[in-house]
Amino acid sequence: MAESSANAGYKGQVLIIDDVEVNRFVLRNIISEMGYQPILAENGVQGLKILQKCNPELILLDISMPEMGGYEFANIVKSNVDTREIPIVFISAYDEVDDIVRGFEIGGEDYITKPFIPEVVKARAGVHLKFHETKRDLMDTNRRLQTMVNTQLRQIEEEKKGVLYALANLARRNSMYEDAFIERLRYNCRLIAQAMQLAGIYEDVVTDTFINTIEIAAPLCDIGNVAVPKEILQKKDVLTPSERERMQTHTTVGARILNDVALSSEYTDFVQMAADIANYHHENWDGSGYPAGKKGDDIPLSAQIVAVGNVYCALTADRVYRVSYTKEEALRIIGADAGEKFNPQIYNVYRKISKQLK
Repeated sequence: MAESSANAGYKGQVLIIDDVEVNRFVLRNIISEMGYQPILAENGVQGLKILQKCNPELILLDISMPEMGGYEFANIVKSNVDTREIPIVFISAYDEVDDIVRGFEIGGEDYITKPFIPEVVKARAGVHLKFHETKRDLMDTNRRLQTMVNTQLRQIEEEKKGVLYALANLARRNSMYEDAFIERLRYNCRLIAQAMQLAGIYEDVVTDTFINTIEIAAPLCDIGNVAVPKEILQKKDVLTPSERERMQTHTTVGARILNDVALSSEYTDFVQMAADIANYHHENWDGSGYPAGKKGDDIPLSAQIVAVGNVYCALTADRVYRVSYTKEEALRIIGADAGEKFNPQIYNVYRKISKQLK
């Protein structure tokens, strides 16, 4: 039968596994004198059951026992990620070199021979108990430090995100877009991506993570407008060729801003996607867009989705040069360009959910 002492006042627990009762009691007394709680088991089978309920600081393990011997028990313990860090000290009447070497090969930390000399047991067990305690404290400290570092990194990333959104809002105001534009674009791009996922379109790409990321990345698509003069952004008449060329630079400027941020970021998924969107959301499905003339699925999928969502939001909002179109009118205008400007699969998804868009 497994035996244990009371818990109170002890520094920690030591599991003693020996099939000889007198040995268990001798070791129990030594461990108690050291200030640790001894937990006793007659063989490896009992020892494994005890390990399911407690996490000892040290295991004193006899080699030769019925049902399950020490070597087999040690192999199981050292193969389990939850118990492999517990130090094992083998105890045995055998002092052959082969027995000692085998114990070390299995993962044992030390070897004590019988009959027990209390001072030797205390000295050797004490070394491993102290080392285990120090190692555990170090791991706890590292975990706390890592938590603190991760918290600080997340805070920095949130601050960077705040700066990017501030720039995006500045670009929006310079373009005289309505206050709700960014929120509408965020919502609509997420809705289109969710509908694509439900329809099984690009299912290897449109994951839950992708959907969450595009929701926060899409509003940064026109961040490059901060570098375009207000006179161009707010012009009511048709742009001249030079003005149009200057306007089109907002894609590469925006991508450059975002790529610079990505290089200094620990958490870069949304920034990298935002850079792709900024750079390529004016590319066309047939290759007639800018800045790189990409076509089809050479255009990042995130940019393809934002291309539809952005045009829809623009068409259904007032601009300095026109009043807003209705949802139905926007659907017809976008539909006329499906297969040329827009991915036809994404357009079909947009068409089916158009009434749910903001």
